[in-house]
Amino acid sequence: MASFSFGAGNARKLARIPLYVLGRLVTLVLPRREGAWAFGCGAGIGDGALALWRTVTAAGHDPIWLVGSDREASDAAALGIRTVRKHSLRGFLATARAAVVVVTHGFGDVNRYAVSGAFLVQLWHGIPLKRIGLDSPETVRAPAPLDRIPGVRGLIGRLYRRAARQIRVLPAASHLVRGRLESAFALPDARVPVTGEPRLDVLSQGEPDARREAARRLVVARTGALGEHTRLVLYAPTWRDGAPDPAIPTHAQWTRLLEVLEAADAVLLVRSHPLGAGDYRPPVATERVRALSSDLVADVTPVLPGLDALVTDYSSLAFDAALVPLPVVYLAPDVEEYGRRRGFYGRYADVAGDDYANDWTDAAEQLARVLSDDAERERRIARSRALSDRVHAFRDGGNTGRVYRAIVTGAGRMAGPQRENR
Repeated sequence: MASFSFGAGNARKLARIPLYVLGRLVTLVLPRREGAWAFGCGAGIGDGALALWRTVTAAGHDPIWLVGSDREASDAAALGIRTVRKHSLRGFLATARAAVVVVTHGFGDVNRYAVSGAFLVQLWHGIPLKRIGLDSPETVRAPAPLDRIPGVRGLIGRLYRRAARQIRVLPAASHLVRGRLESAFALPDARVPVTGEPRLDVLSQGEPDARREAARRLVVARTGALGEHTRLVLYAPTWRDGAPDPAIPTHAQWTRLLEVLEAADAVLLVRSHPLGAGDYRPPVATERVRALSSDLVADVTPVLPGLDALVTDYSSLAFDAALVPLPVVYLAPDVEEYGRRRGFYGRYADVAGDDYANDWTDAAEQLARVLSDDAERERRIARSRALSDRVHAFRDGGNTGRVYRAIVTGAGRMAGPQRENR
């Protein structure tokens, strides 16, 4: 599993400054093609980027997708997506010539050195509960020994702020979320429209029963056969800046958790964060615990309607699951430390309630009640509905269309004689 930390990432950014400067000089003289779109996604071929790609293609555009691996190229080819390697010269030119550049994580989703001057769309990849961007001290963390050099953190902060200023559209799920994104990216209101998130349209389109059936078929295809009535529980811990997940069960906790799953005819799908680390292997062989890593399912959002419960800590999946809606068991073994280091928007209890579990001993018992007690299940579903009402302004499956219209309007205003028509 891949690992990443802000410290290491920031060190690489500082070392690449000459390449950014060179790329900026090239994009100043190379005209961008009006109507040309370039896409990239840090999670692979999926997320909001794929939803927007489909809308853009249906509107008559011929976008290019920047890929970084054979897996991404293969996944794109299966969907008929035209691709180019983002780290190649062709990838640089494809990014540099595109009038509109779409990313979900950061500039590295495409060719990072050729973004300057584009109409940059940052779709992001989840409603933040933990502080992100310029709101979090982790963002400007430098590795030793650079962290001891005066002014390094300030320099990193200025680089982030300057990069964020290039964003032209950053969709928000609601006015509450809009405030968080404006603060995290230091953007004005006009660049953060309340449109809903394209990646979440899949949770609102079609009939609920059809969404659930499609989701369960996807799980079976990726993890193996299920019984007709087998319940699915997803465990999805958040990223901890490259550190291991502190909630890995002990032997005794595994034993109790497997008892709960067996009694409820349930399977636990473990999805450690693609940038994190965590060893979730039970002490005995069992079909009740299965991996659902990003290598198996790049975009987990379409899986949510097929679930019967979610276990998570500080992940934005809690907000996504609220659209289904799902009962959620919150497992936060390091909430005080994580809050000091990373910070939250508001209080953690505002989302998780005051009854969140501190370890798997408690989480297993809470999960047992969710899977066996209809009243407890409905209580937690009601909590998710209330959370959805707070953070989602739209549930009509039209988020992607609203974002597309915001981009076309904004890019049209930005277009000028420096653009070259095809």
